[in-house]
Parts: sequence; C-alpha cells; structure tokens
Amino acid sequence: MAEKRKFKKRHCKYCEAKVDFIDYKDLKLLKHSLSERYKIMPRRLTGNCKKHQDMVSRAIKRAREVAFIPYIVDRKNVVENPFDAIQ
Repeated sequence: MAEKRKFKKRHCKYCEAKVDFIDYKDLKLLKHSLSERYKIMPRRLTGNCKKHQDMVSRAIKRAREVAFIPYIVDRKNVVENPFDAIQ
C-alpha cells in the first residue's frame, strides 16, 4: 500500500495575531497572500482559515479596483515590486 504523506500543519497567521478586519489599504499584509504573478494564493498554500481567506480575497479585490495592486503582470515588462512604486 502507498504510504500517506505527512505534511506540516499550517496555522492561520491572522488567527494567531487575532486580526478582526483586513484592510485593503494595508499592502504589507496583503503582499503575503499574493504570488509572484500577483494572483491570490489558495488556502492550502497560505494556511489561512476560511474566514480570513475570504477577508483577504475581498481586500485584494478591493485594492485592485482602487489600483493599489495590478490585475495582471506583463510577461515582457516585469516590474520588480509594484508596491515600492506606490509608496
């Protein structure tokens, strides 16, 4: 029989910090939930609980509407870190 893989249990960093609300203007907090192509990372990779993952995704979508975070990243014109240009 195939052995089951043992993975490290991931804990929600927002639950540990007792965060009640995730603001769309807090880019340092949102940056950890985005991939290098600025896509929203799934729960299985970040370890967030469902409540905080929903809050993170809602905040990222709001930040995209206000143009704090880009929707897409151009493959030919890659920007090192678009968060540096904002501040």
